[in-house]
Amino acid sequence: MLIYKIFRAPEWAALQKAGETRGAPVDLADDYVHFSTAEQAAETAAKHFAGEDGLMLLAVEADRLGDALKWEPSRGGALFPHLYRALRLEDVAWARPLPLVAGAHRFPKGLE
Repeated sequence: MLIYKIFRAPEWAALQKAGETRGAPVDLADDYVHFSTAEQAAETAAKHFAGEDGLMLLAVEADRLGDALKWEPSRGGALFPHLYRALRLEDVAWARPLPLVAGAHRFPKGLE
């Protein structure tokens, strides 16, 4: 199962350069890397990245993360994937731009 992380361009660039990251400022504050499922990703973008352009959507295979991935209740009691270790560049299955179109983020086909 793929899970998804939204990064701003500088956060994505930092991961590419360093090979790993503890995430965005919200991840550092919470001490885990926040992910969303395909069903949760659009709401995450709307809630936490409203009006922001230049974002990247990263897909990660959940099974590759082992015991460091925990499913915990968050928004509305839904279970969200949280990674309790650094996200490594090698964990990323793919990364694609998440453009802002007419005020909403346009997700790749299958994630709309």
